[in-house]
Amino acid sequence: MPQVMIYSTRICPYCSRARSLLKQKGVSFQEISVDHDPEQMAVMVERSGRHTVPQIFIGNRHIGGFDDMARLDDQGELDALLDR
Repeated sequence: MPQVMIYSTRICPYCSRARSLLKQKGVSFQEISVDHDPEQMAVMVERSGRHTVPQIFIGNRHIGGFDDMARLDDQGELDALLDR
C-alpha cells in the first residue's frame, strides 16, 4: 500500500472528513499539521500548488483536497490508488 500523507490543520472540517474517510477504509496515513509551521506550509504549497488544506498525497501523486478524494471514492477509483 502506498504511503498516504495529509497536510492539515486542527480546525479544518474538511481535514476531519478526510481523516474519517481514510480511517473508515482502514488506511493508515501520515498527517502533517501546518497550523503554526510556516516551513511545512511552504513545503505543502510547493508540492501541491495550493494554499488550502487538506492537501492529500497517495504515494507521490497529489490527489487534492477532501472533495477531490471523495469524488475519487464515489467514482470507485480511490481504492485502486490505495492498492486495495
